[in-house]
Amino acid sequence: MTANQLAQWLRDRQRRPLLMGVLNVTPDSFSDGGKFAHREAAIARAEELAQAGADLIDIGGESTRPGSSPVSADEQIRRVVPVIEACASRLPVAFSIDTTRADVAKAALDAGAAMVNDISGARDDAAMLPLVAQRGVPIVLMHMQGQPQTMQHSPHYDDVVAEVAQFLRDRLQIAISAGIARHNVLFDPGIGFGKTIDHNLALLRATRSFADLGQPLVIGASRKGFIGTITGEPEPARRLFGTAATVVWSIANGAGIVRVHDVGPMRQVTQMTRAIQLGHA
Repeated sequence: MTANQLAQWLRDRQRRPLLMGVLNVTPDSFSDGGKFAHREAAIARAEELAQAGADLIDIGGESTRPGSSPVSADEQIRRVVPVIEACASRLPVAFSIDTTRADVAKAALDAGAAMVNDISGARDDAAMLPLVAQRGVPIVLMHMQGQPQTMQHSPHYDDVVAEVAQFLRDRLQIAISAGIARHNVLFDPGIGFGKTIDHNLALLRATRSFADLGQPLVIGASRKGFIGTITGEPEPARRLFGTAATVVWSIANGAGIVRVHDVGPMRQVTQMTRAIQLGHA
């Protein structure tokens, strides 16, 4: 998927679900920390994700696992830009930059990225929304209670679904006021970001209601801790089937993009789920 094809997908009311492959260019991400921290390994992983059928690759230079510490913009740029420069023009995928910092997003867009994925909902950096508006690119606005360092310290909601939905509606209006086209705003309810297991399950059960908010919906549950707790699997890389269940549920209930680590198997999952929905291959 090229940047132009991504733009067309965002305008298309009959969207096929997309696979967003995860590429953590970090030493400390929860699932694959350190495996792709070096440029050559990260480039090889991007090639693998593209070959496996990813439509998008979400590259990040800062771990946002529970308890993680912030990484400077300069260090994030040092980690991600060489990989984007090496891959964006030659791989048949669009790159998304996973960052809350406008300086990082700008450098990534200059290097060839086509979308911004901001876990703070563009709250952490006041320059983010003006940058996205000026560049005319899509942005994923995610809900997170607190910050990665503290977000899993007893998260509380009176009504998690209603509160997350209202947050996303509010951020949409702020984004539009900043000059971003409505069709360029995607929503992510933030599975695992300041949520308990029960909160995560409630948000997944409400996938259809989030999809009905009218913006393309991104769901990122891949390999996360609540899957490990429910299935009794402590090793993130072994949570394939638990992740597959969340992918099937999300797509069946209207999610537009699923963010996953295991692109090859999840491509089969999405293809089969879509065939059942449509009644044909």
